[in-house]
Amino acid sequence: MFSYGEPVPPLPAPPLGERIREERLRRGVTLRGLAREVGVSASLVSQIETGKSQPSVSTLYAITTALGISVEDLFGPGEQAAPAADPVAAAGTASQASPASPVPSVAAALAVLAADPVQRVGPVVRADGRDRLELDSGVVWERLGRVPGSDADFLLVTYAPGGSSSGTGQLMRHSGTEYGYLVSGALTLTLGFDDHDLRPGDAVCFESATPHRYRNDGPEPAVGVWVVTE
Repeated sequence: MFSYGEPVPPLPAPPLGERIREERLRRGVTLRGLAREVGVSASLVSQIETGKSQPSVSTLYAITTALGISVEDLFGPGEQAAPAADPVAAAGTASQASPASPVPSVAAALAVLAADPVQRVGPVVRADGRDRLELDSGVVWERLGRVPGSDADFLLVTYAPGGSSSGTGQLMRHSGTEYGYLVSGALTLTLGFDDHDLRPGDAVCFESATPHRYRNDGPEPAVGVWVVTE
C-alpha cells in the first residue's frame, strides 16, 4: 500500500538531511531557529541533517512547513528546491482531495495524514463522510478513524486495476509499521526480494522500513483495510 514486481535490492534512503540543511542555509535560518519553529531540540535537527537520525513523518512535515517547501521537494531530484506551498495546501486536506486533484506520492499522503495529530476522526465515521485521499498511481485511501494523539491511521484502501502504491514502480520505505487485510480483489506485495500474491482473507504485517510495493494486476479493484502506525 504504502503510503509493493520484480524483486530489487533495497533502495538507499534519500539524502533528506543534506537537502534539509541546504534549504535551511539557503533561507538563512539557523539550526536553533529551525528547531524552535519545529518544536524539537537543536540536537535532533543536527542529527537529521547529518544523517544520524531519520525524522518521523510528523517531524518531516513540520520541517518542510517551517522552511516553506513541500515534502516532494526533499524526495525529488537533487536540484535547488524552490519555495512551495506546504504539502497539505498543495495536495488539499484529506477531505478535499478528489480524483481531480490526486496526491503525487505516498510520502505526500502520509504527510497529509500526519498534519494534525490531535484531530479526532470518529468515534463513528459514516460511509458517506470519510476523509478521502487519491494518489496519482491509482490508489485511494479513505480514513476510517483517528484517535487524538494516536500514532495509528485506520484506512480503507482501494487499488484500481493497474494501480500501485508506487507511481514510479520503485520499492518504497517509510517509518512505522503496517497491518493490512484484503477484503476483495487481488494484490501483489513485493517485500524486499520476495513477491506475495494476496487474495481475499489474506493479511500482512511488517515494518514499513522494509522496501515494499503493492500493485493490482487484476481486472477488478482490490479493497482492503489497513492500519499504519508511525
